[in-house]
Amino acid sequence: MIRISSQQVFSSGINRLQELNSNLNNTQEQISTGKKVNRPSDDPVAAARILKLDQEVKRIETYQRNADLASNRLQQEEGALSSAVDIIQRVRELTVQAGNGSLSANDRQSISSELKERLGQLANVANTRDASGEYIFSGFQGSQPAFVKQPDGSWQYNGDEGQRKLEIDDGVTVAISDHGKGIFAAVPAAITAVPNAANSGGSYVSGLELTNAQALKDAFAPRVPDDLTVSVGLGGQISVTSPDGTDLTPTPAPSVGDEFEVAGVKMTVNDAQDGDEFSIAINKKQSVFGTIENLIAGLDSMEKSSGMGRAQYDAFISESLANLDNAQESILLKQTELGGRMNAVESTQGFLDDSALYSKDIRSKLEDVDYAEAVSNLSFQSFVLQAAQQSFAQVSQLSLFDRL
Repeated sequence: MIRISSQQVFSSGINRLQELNSNLNNTQEQISTGKKVNRPSDDPVAAARILKLDQEVKRIETYQRNADLASNRLQQEEGALSSAVDIIQRVRELTVQAGNGSLSANDRQSISSELKERLGQLANVANTRDASGEYIFSGFQGSQPAFVKQPDGSWQYNGDEGQRKLEIDDGVTVAISDHGKGIFAAVPAAITAVPNAANSGGSYVSGLELTNAQALKDAFAPRVPDDLTVSVGLGGQISVTSPDGTDLTPTPAPSVGDEFEVAGVKMTVNDAQDGDEFSIAINKKQSVFGTIENLIAGLDSMEKSSGMGRAQYDAFISESLANLDNAQESILLKQTELGGRMNAVESTQGFLDDSALYSKDIRSKLEDVDYAEAVSNLSFQSFVLQAAQQSFAQVSQLSLFDRL
C-alpha cells in the first residue's frame, strides 16, 4: 500500500506547474531571441558546435576584411600605374615631335613647357596616398613622400625597398605594395656613349643599339659590366676594352665612321681623332624622372649658342625614346604582376565567401528557431499549463480529512 499525504499532492502539483511554466518561458525566450539555444544547458552538444562555428565565422570575417583591404590597395596601385603609363606615353609623343628638324625655337619651348607639366604630374602619381594618408610607393616609409624634389630641381626617391604583405587566409599572404625605386627609379637605361672630357670637339657616337641581349650576357657571364671603353688610335682605328682590360675589338678593327658591333652592341664613332675615348654605358639604371629632366635640359640647350649639333641632338632624342620605352615596359611588367596578385585575392575572396556562407548555414540550423514550430509549441504549452492550473486548483481544495 502506498501512502500519499496532502503535502505530497501539493508538492507534486507545484513541481508540475513549475516545469510547465519553465518550458513555456523557454519557448517564449526562443521566439523573442530567434535562437533555440540560448545557453549551454539548452543543448550542450549544439552549444559546443555553435561556439566553434562562431569562432570560424569570426576568423573568416577577419580574413575577408584583409582581402578587401588588399583588393583596394592593389586597385589603387594599378590605377596609379595606368596614369603613369598615360603620362609617359604623352611624354614620348612630345619627344617624337621634338625630334622634328623643322621645329622652331618657340615650338621646342612649348614642348619643354609641357614636359615640365607632365613631369610634375608624374611626381604626383608616384606620390599617390591611400585612404589612411600613407604614400603607397614609399615602401615601409609610408609617412614620407616617395619622391622629393631636390634644390637643383631633380626628383629623387625618398622611400626604402620594403614591400608590405597581408595574410588573407590561412597560409595565404599577398603583397599589397611596391616600392617606387623598382618601378620609377631603377629603370634599365638605354645604352649611351659618354665622351672623355679631353676629346676633340665634335666627336660623338651614333647608332648605339643593343641588337642582341643574349650575346651581351654571354660575353660577360656571370655579370655584365657597367661600361665599355671605346678608344680611337692612329689612323682612326678603333679598339674596345672591358673594365678588366680584356680586348673586345672586332676583327678586322673598325675605323672612325664605320658601323661595327661588339658583344651584341652596335655603334658608329663619328668625327673623332687620335686619343679620343668614349665610355659606353651598357648596364646602367636611370630614373624616368631623370629621363624627362634630361630631355627638358636638352631642349633648352638647343636654344643656346653652346647647344648640341644636329647629329648629337638626333642621337639624344633616340636615347630619350629608348629610355621612355624602358620606363613604360617597367611599369607594364609591374601591372602584369599586379594583375596576378589581384586574381589571387579575388579567388581567395570567393573561397572565403563560400566558407562563410557554409559555416553560417550550419550555425543557423543548430541555433536559429523555427518560428512556426515554436509558436505551435507555445500555444500547446499555454493550453497544457492552463489545464494543469485548473486541475491543481480543484485538487488543492481536497483534503484526506474529508474522507475520515
